[in-house]
Amino acid sequence: MRLYYHPVSSNSRRVLLTAIILGAKLELITVDLLKREHRAKAYLQINPNGKVPLLEDDGFYLWESHAIMQYLADKEDGRALYPKDMQMRADINRWLFWSAYHFTPAVGVISRERISKKMVGGTGDPDPAEIARGEALLFASAQVLDTHLSDKQWIAQDRLTLADLAIASPLMHAEAAQLPIGAYKHLQRWFAQVRALDAWKGSEPARSSELREQLLSGPC
Repeated sequence: MRLYYHPVSSNSRRVLLTAIILGAKLELITVDLLKREHRAKAYLQINPNGKVPLLEDDGFYLWESHAIMQYLADKEDGRALYPKDMQMRADINRWLFWSAYHFTPAVGVISRERISKKMVGGTGDPDPAEIARGEALLFASAQVLDTHLSDKQWIAQDRLTLADLAIASPLMHAEAAQLPIGAYKHLQRWFAQVRALDAWKGSEPARSSELREQLLSGPC
């Protein structure tokens, strides 16, 4: 399998976390977002959305990071991360959809203004109106998550699952994007647990070369 990705992409990060924990064998192919390789004709032919990540498995191309996580878990028999039980899976799925529709977009508005815009050659300072919009969206989502975690160690099923990996990934730029999440103590406690995982440390952008070799060789 091949994963087209970028090391600083939080959408790519959730797939990397999944692959590391599952011990999946992946060839990592960097799509240089700064050079706009994601908009090149050859890439658009395999992913018309022009985004990362994209998984290729023997001629099958799959985009959308949450869908890729589910696919890897099923392919690699990752029952701990993504149980077969219908209700357990439904519990995790609802958080994956919540991540894709509510939490990640909220974080993305702020991250785009304070980080991504300059990375891809944008000009000007962050748009205050967009920052305010993102903060309002994030406040609503963070409050939901913080309340949910008030009596839970993990987001779903009282153990680490795809839900945790999906929702934690956008927070990889929390400091650089100045995300206003410091007041959410339960969220902070949970995120500290995720950051302590070997998979989180191993998927840091600075370790991309080491990770490339690890995933290419597969499980020991």
